[in-house]
Amino acid sequence: MNLRLIVTILVIAAAPVCAQAQNSTPTKADAQKVLKIISTDKAKTRIYCQMAKLSDQMEQANETGDSKKFDALFQKMSELGKKLGPAYAALIDGLQDIDPQSEVGQEISSTLDALDNLCGG
Repeated sequence: MNLRLIVTILVIAAAPVCAQAQNSTPTKADAQKVLKIISTDKAKTRIYCQMAKLSDQMEQANETGDSKKFDALFQKMSELGKKLGPAYAALIDGLQDIDPQSEVGQEISSTLDALDNLCGG
């Protein structure tokens, strides 16, 4: 999956919650906090995994040019993203300011991979 597309989708989906969240560059500790919040709450883990599936579907809709399907999936993802809370929203919002190849970017990516592994992936 295209990482830039995923980050873009997640940033947009988290935007409504970000108004409540602190606006700063995320750190490895922020990512680990989000991992702990989501991994220790079965409902949030399910929500995160649903969002991952929606992201895959959104990528397919984008590739096929199906904007109606993309928009519908985006709405679902946006609603689910609100349920993960302000720490998640702040982390995702801050990703746009981080070079994915930097040390911090790599550390956060590794932590997000751990979240993805909760979904069997």
